Amino acid sequence: MKLPGLGSDLPTADPYLPGHGDPSWGATHYALDLVYDIDGNRLRATATIEAVADEDLDRVVLDLAHLDVTKVKVDGRLPAKYRTREGRLVITLATPLAQGTTFTMVVSYSGNPRPLVEKHHGEAGWEELADGVIVAGQPHGAPTWFPCNDRPDDKASYAISVTTHPDYHVVANGLLGSRRRHGSSVTWTYTQDEPMATYLATVQIGRYDARELDATVPMYAVVPHDAGSGVDDAFGRQPEMLATFAELFGDYPFPLYTVVVTADDLEIPLESQSLSTFGRNFLTSDWESVRLVAHELSHQWFGNTVTLGAWRDIWLHEGFACYAEWLWSERSGGDAADVHARTHHERLAGLDQDLLLSDPGPELMFDDRVYKRGALTLHALRLTVGDGAFFGLLQAWVAAHRGGTVSTADFLAHAASHTGEDLDELFEGWLNELELPELPDAQDALHAS
Repeated sequence: MKLPGLGSDLPTADPYLPGHGDPSWGATHYALDLVYDIDGNRLRATATIEAVADEDLDRVVLDLAHLDVTKVKVDGRLPAKYRTREGRLVITLATPLAQGTTFTMVVSYSGNPRPLVEKHHGEAGWEELADGVIVAGQPHGAPTWFPCNDRPDDKASYAISVTTHPDYHVVANGLLGSRRRHGSSVTWTYTQDEPMATYLATVQIGRYDARELDATVPMYAVVPHDAGSGVDDAFGRQPEMLATFAELFGDYPFPLYTVVVTADDLEIPLESQSLSTFGRNFLTSDWESVRLVAHELSHQWFGNTVTLGAWRDIWLHEGFACYAEWLWSERSGGDAADVHARTHHERLAGLDQDLLLSDPGPELMFDDRVYKRGALTLHALRLTVGDGAFFGLLQAWVAAHRGGTVSTADFLAHAASHTGEDLDELFEGWLNELELPELPDAQDALHAS
């Protein structure tokens, strides 16, 4: 689509993120070969993108910000022309492509990567730390380090290779395939075979040690040398947490899970596929830290393997992850989910009633009320249908959409079909009305056994 008033002929795939994404084509695989000089914050890279034309194409538009393109080839040939403008790489094809045609683009590029600023969401993307790198992709940071089709419904597999100084540990999505030393550098190669949205791709670089945790799937904590006992304080029960979520939501969807702890403090943790990133300020056993450990882990189910197709449906990620915090509290000896729900319901009732959960708008999509009202919606559903039906429909939801993209309408249809109940009135109030509905009576709550 082209949004009115933007004054550009370049496409936008989602109105919540103007100037990102091209719906006329889709990526199926990204192979990213990165060479990074930490001292100079200098990146040299080649991206090989396997793609398919979803429409007849005479040009392809990719998202790429702040970096210089040095060479482009399409199916091994030079295009008619290419240029960068408005944070996009526009490739005019030498030979048009018919709808359904598969093709491969190779883009060589370089520069000094830096975050991209978006008026509603601030900075995101490749960012220098005091000693290393963090990549925060959500929702608009992916183009700061690789050319991509930056829309959440365009999921692909990835191979990420990073060559850098040997004193630094590199973490990226998926499985570490190799770590090769050559001269004064080391190349780390990762593969993420499961489909992944662009905003979930990441690279983390720092002076880290890797610790393996005893869990039912391979689980690692990659932490500063001096992290000490704080790692156990924050992540000591994470293996138990993963087992709990696997029981409630279905099998863990990826081959491993890694948490990276930066030497710097971070305002919030960062979600990525198969890994999450925390600042060292979260290395405590306080509930405010532990709940975020649960929150980020649960995103592997709700957000990473089951991913929204449009940003307006962000409650399908954040409401579910917030509810997972309350479920972990309930299962781990803390307050029941119903206690958390009623506490937050009382708080939300005293705030402005100007948020529409089904379409909060880009200004409010990451408002805390989206998280809490989304979680309250799920709790109201649980109280209405009972624990057996509720957890059964969550497991069936993940199983049915593993590796795919979804919408609010999909979830409503799924809930009705799975429970056999008429839930229209329930969801209408929670999702499509501004006023906060009342929760069902507490005496109807059935807690997880």
